[in-house]
Formats: sequence, C-alpha cells, structure tokens
Amino acid sequence: MKRTTLMATCAATLLGTVLTGCSDSTSAESHGPTASSASPSTPATVDTKSVGKLGSILVDDKDNTLYLFLADKKNKSNCADACAEAWPPLLTKGAAKVGKGVDEKLLDVTTRSGGDKQVTYNGHPLYYYVNDKKPGQTNGQGLDQFGAKWYVLNTKGDKVEG
Repeated sequence: MKRTTLMATCAATLLGTVLTGCSDSTSAESHGPTASSASPSTPATVDTKSVGKLGSILVDDKDNTLYLFLADKKNKSNCADACAEAWPPLLTKGAAKVGKGVDEKLLDVTTRSGGDKQVTYNGHPLYYYVNDKKPGQTNGQGLDQFGAKWYVLNTKGDKVEG
C-alpha cells in the first residue's frame, strides 16, 4: 500500500512539474520585449541606443531593438502570419513619439492589412525579434528569414550591416 501511494505521489509531482514547465515557457514569451506590440494602448516611442560595433540604432522606449525587413516595400509590410509571430511589428495607438536622436521627419505610421497601425522609419516598417529576450539584444541582426534579410536601423533610417 505504501508503494502505491509513493508511486502516485511521484507521478503527481512529475505531472505538476511538467505542467508548470509548460506554463512557464508560455508566460515567459508573453513577457518579452514584444508584449507591448500585441495591442497598444498608448503611442509607441522610437528612441536610439548605442550598441557596440553597430553604433547608434533604433530601439523602443524600453531599449528593445527594432529591425527592418528587406522584403518590405516603402511604408508597406510584407510580414504577416508566421513571419509576424517571429518578427512582431511595432504597433502604435496614434502617432508615434520621437525619442532622443530620432529624426521626426523620418518617423511615421502605416496601416497593416488587418487595420493595425505600424510604426515606420524612413519608409521602413519596424519590427521586434522574438528571440531578443532582453533589452539591447540584437539576435535578429543579419538573419535571412521569410524570404529576405533583417537589419537594425541607424538614425538615418538605413540598414546597419555588421
């Protein structure tokens, strides 16, 4: 009888650990730098940050790196569905706010196919990368995904290679 109880306790503990592990990984994703892009309640802010050899690049107000997608057309995103899950767009409610080092004339907003407002800079729709887990990370830099390359942007709105 003790052996049956011990096995049941071990099984319940193991199941609890597995379920907790699953829920932790799901919630961890929702707390990353992309959480604010899901449904904005305020205007997005574009700022700059100096990041090593990349120099001064565009980030949001929490220092999360922003990217451009070479497959996009001027002020038109070509990243949807699975692409937008890996590269969530920087969405805004209303006009985007200008941060330190950002050229106000280059900052704008475009409407995505679903009606959301996406921030653009120098005509490039802006995105986060889901594998940038902490502010300042640039894990998406130079990746070739969904048919084209992804780059961080400098303050002129040009791709940064390096």
